[in-house]
Amino acid sequence: MTFPTFLFATLIALLYAAIYHFIRGGSGWRFLLYIGLSIAGLFAGHWFGATLGWNIFLIGPLNLGMGTLGSILFLVIGEWLSRIELRKKSSV
Repeated sequence: MTFPTFLFATLIALLYAAIYHFIRGGSGWRFLLYIGLSIAGLFAGHWFGATLGWNIFLIGPLNLGMGTLGSILFLVIGEWLSRIELRKKSSV
């Protein structure tokens, strides 16, 4: 992956994170979580698609289709896992 492709992919991931934050809401820390999840998901999806040869929507060397699917998957699962609250067992 070339450096301009890396910058473009990061920009797309930031856009996905901003849209998801606009839809789901939350604090600034949650927005940082969405940014990290979106970037990790986009690059994981790109890598997964390139490894298996699943080319859905290519823009140069970037597999944007699989990257988008990975980003959405990471955002949804990561946000769901971040909302789980642990309960303390009572000692009674």
